[in-house]
Amino acid sequence: MTEHGLERVIVEHVSPEIDAGRFYIKKTPGETIKVEADIFTDGHDHVRGRILYKHENEHNWAFAPMHLLSNDRWQSSFTVSKTGFYAYTVIGWVDHPLTWLEGFFKKYQDAQHLGVELLIGADFLEAMLPQATKADQKIIKSYVATLRDEHKYEQAVALVLGKEIHQFIDLYPNLENATTYLRELRVYVDREKAGFSSWYCFFPRSASPKEGVHGTFKDCEALLPRIAEMGFDVLYFPPIHPIGHTFRKGKNNTVNALPGDDGVPYAIGSEEGGHKDILKDLGTLQDFKHLIKEAAKHGLEIAMDFAIQCSPDHPYVKAHPKWFKWRPDGTVQYAENPPKKYQDILPINFENDDWQNLWNELKSILDYWCEQGIRIFRVDNPHTKSFNFWEWCIAEVQKQYPGTVFLSEAFTKPKVMKELAKLGYTQSYTYYTWRNSKQELIEYMQELTQTEMKDYYRPNFWPNTHDINPYGLQSGNESSFIARYFMAATLSSNYGIFGPVYELMYHETYPGKEEYLHSEKYEVRHWDWSLRNRLTDVITKVNAARKVNPALQQTNNIRFCETYNDQLLAYYKRAGDNHILCVVKLDPYNKQFAHVQVPLWELGIEPGQDFTVYDILTGNTFIWNQEWNYVQLDSSDLPAHLFRIEV
Repeated sequence: MTEHGLERVIVEHVSPEIDAGRFYIKKTPGETIKVEADIFTDGHDHVRGRILYKHENEHNWAFAPMHLLSNDRWQSSFTVSKTGFYAYTVIGWVDHPLTWLEGFFKKYQDAQHLGVELLIGADFLEAMLPQATKADQKIIKSYVATLRDEHKYEQAVALVLGKEIHQFIDLYPNLENATTYLRELRVYVDREKAGFSSWYCFFPRSASPKEGVHGTFKDCEALLPRIAEMGFDVLYFPPIHPIGHTFRKGKNNTVNALPGDDGVPYAIGSEEGGHKDILKDLGTLQDFKHLIKEAAKHGLEIAMDFAIQCSPDHPYVKAHPKWFKWRPDGTVQYAENPPKKYQDILPINFENDDWQNLWNELKSILDYWCEQGIRIFRVDNPHTKSFNFWEWCIAEVQKQYPGTVFLSEAFTKPKVMKELAKLGYTQSYTYYTWRNSKQELIEYMQELTQTEMKDYYRPNFWPNTHDINPYGLQSGNESSFIARYFMAATLSSNYGIFGPVYELMYHETYPGKEEYLHSEKYEVRHWDWSLRNRLTDVITKVNAARKVNPALQQTNNIRFCETYNDQLLAYYKRAGDNHILCVVKLDPYNKQFAHVQVPLWELGIEPGQDFTVYDILTGNTFIWNQEWNYVQLDSSDLPAHLFRIEV
């Protein structure tokens, strides 16, 4: 025997649901969650369904009625308004009153006498009274009296055939034997920056206005107006901690550093301290906190790099030797990616008997910087650390410091990148850097936005990083830089660039590799931060457009438009009555043209009806009135159109 013996409805295949409810989906305030489920029963009775949902701080469930799509597939939605966790599930039930009502209509059309049917209906109405409001109770009681009065037969039949009783059937269902889906599912609602952000990265040590001088946090403050002027809202720094001396790397990753070489910021730890300390050449903790406050005045939030690795000189090596791997000859295992060797970096060994103290200590690093005012972390190589650690650590930090954003810097196997996102990472690096052809870009965007990934994987598009100088940019061609930037900032609602390398179109390459020659990972560089060019102008205009056009503040709302030209990529984004059409030229050298298919059905426009197309980048305005419209992009001009369609 089963306690669910009276439950006749089956509720299954609920979506979104990640790995049978093992992981939560992700949203930001104001977003709507579309829920679907298979709901059916035996026999021919009518079935109905609801979504139940509530915020973690609420006791009572809210609900949204579901409607039938086809083939027993039901759908509805609810909107989240507050940060934190929501729970949601689906219920289904046999709607006996609705089944009765349908039968009543059929029998009426067959000219049958409906006296018994009226009595059955009266019973159904009477059962609604405990749920009904006082005002509705009065009405329902009058209906019950009419249905049971044999002298009011014609009036009762007319009442049933009207709309009033149907409305009460919708309002006050009998859920006594309803089937609830076998699990409650969860959605985590992050702050808005989780879903919409523009990142700018640079090395603080390269911020000095004087060549040959190590930059400081004070120098960084002087650059804030420039970065804010271009429209960025996140300023990300590679590690700012003391750098080790043992096996210090020299310029261009040479094994032996020369006197005066500054080392790699990722080789964290020296006699000056470790992950909770600051490199003295950059300034003091007070200088850093002052920088955080000054950045906020410019609309910028500082993001720190969280790199779980140590220099051989890190205090952890002596204090906690169990946290590292030791080789048979008594030496410690340094980082390797054969044939590459990173003698200046020691990876943490997560398989050690002291793992609980290790976990707590690593989390305490994040806690420490959160206390200093940091709420965004870019995490270096998270795929080389324990999955279990990340799930625990991220949840604990976000519980204590709500709104903390974690960006996963994992360029690795697809399943590993997906797992990190499921475990709690707010945003994730992607393969965008290596998706170049039209077909590659479309297929990748469809994977990100039209599969299960859309519910848990928030992409952050970077056309370059301080580790990656992509082959497609190594020519230094301006059109390539503009196009790759434009797509990153308009395909994805989260994106970033490594500057000033990117906007200055620096492209000197380490021979045969996707790496920068004279990389700032290995040396302090001097830049002319006053330079402006066509790319900085595009960056400024695109970021400004992103802030005022809601359609560009989402990723999953993309629709690709046909052009019949493999060198022109066109895509449409919509948010409410905000319509954006992007056209970008993938060929950096030649003029490209085509007719672009505009989704008039999305715009509510009939063919032949005029509509205005405003190019945000150039200020030009066009009047179109057809589904297919001619566009042309030339290498001597900008390689992209950013159209706002005004209906």
